[in-house]
Amino acid sequence: MDDLKARLIEDRFLRDSAKALMQADLQHVKDDLAQKSVGERATDRVKHGAMDIYEEAIEVAGDNKGALTALMAAVVIWFARNPILGLLGFDADTDEVDEQDDDLAEHEPFYRRFFHERQF
Repeated sequence: MDDLKARLIEDRFLRDSAKALMQADLQHVKDDLAQKSVGERATDRVKHGAMDIYEEAIEVAGDNKGALTALMAAVVIWFARNPILGLLGFDADTDEVDEQDDDLAEHEPFYRRFFHERQF
């Protein structure tokens, strides 16, 4: 019986210690949140993360100026591809539009029948 009583006292002591530790942690979190809200903390983390990424990008861009120049040139050429192709005699836009018009004309009677026969 003494062994059971000693074990009960030890378990109570462990329970009370765990409870005190949990309450201290909870009080620490409450005090911490009283200083700054969760939203402010999230905003601060996002700002710091964005600044880190920006600084990293500036550093990489400084180290790779040639690659960055080539990338910018590729973007400019991509957006100017239609006028460039037009100057070279390739008019890709009109071919695509004609094909789309042909496809639409081929299926138009079906769509017309489908929507006119049904009452929505």
